[in-house]
Amino acid sequence: MTPFRVYLTLGRVSNLPTVWTNTLAGIVLAGGVFAPRTYGLLALGMSLFYVGGMFLNDAFDRGIDAVERPERPIPSGKISATEVFTIGFLLMAGGAVLTAMVSVRAIAPALGLGAAIVLYDAWHKKNPLSPLIMGLCRVLVYVTSAFASATEVQSGVWVGAVVLLCYLIGLTYVAKQENLTEVKNLWPLLFLGAPLAMAPSMRDAVALVILVALLGWVVRCVLLVRERKPGNIPRAVVGLIAGISLLDALLVAKAGRPELATIGGVGFFLTLAGQKYVKGT
Repeated sequence: MTPFRVYLTLGRVSNLPTVWTNTLAGIVLAGGVFAPRTYGLLALGMSLFYVGGMFLNDAFDRGIDAVERPERPIPSGKISATEVFTIGFLLMAGGAVLTAMVSVRAIAPALGLGAAIVLYDAWHKKNPLSPLIMGLCRVLVYVTSAFASATEVQSGVWVGAVVLLCYLIGLTYVAKQENLTEVKNLWPLLFLGAPLAMAPSMRDAVALVILVALLGWVVRCVLLVRERKPGNIPRAVVGLIAGISLLDALLVAKAGRPELATIGGVGFFLTLAGQKYVKGT
């Protein structure tokens, strides 16, 4: 494995399109102006936070990975933990700088995002609150993007943040069982159905179509979990990760920007395609 391939693996870069669609949703839900330069800088900044966080995840998990996932870059000897820690923190610092270049107002939520990422990476094993913390990380991408792009953040950001948080709680619960052949308790998967709560208030046909597609995709992933076959849980996890972009597309369409919702659909397919080359977990 070449050094570049090691970096791609550590950063789970196949999932980056979901970060870009999170950024888009945060801007639209806040009522901010979709300016290509602002969006580009924010998406890059949030990407650095994500990739840096993934590096730190492997660095903190190196002991457990040596037992459960010895093929990962650190336990297999392809890279040192010191180098991974250094790169991870530098990437997150770069994300903070790029965010500050867009808006000083967004510095506080960006620093909160960095703190939440480090907290999750350092304390997610055997932590019953880890799904909540992981969900908070994605929510803070919404909030950071919102504060960076709008002078007055609209309430849609907070509604969308709650729906996203619920989805991530369900997703992270499944991900915590990734090395098992079955998920012991299925009731937390109900959180994945949170987008359904928005159905009564939807009037836009595009939003309704996206909602049906998202729920169909979630059901597919949940059925994989229920089959209890080896490898099904990791497949469900990466599928649900890709579904984040569909959720973003749904929220963007519901906010009255169906033309931008297509970016969420593109993000969904890009994530699925990327996961064929770089593992998403």
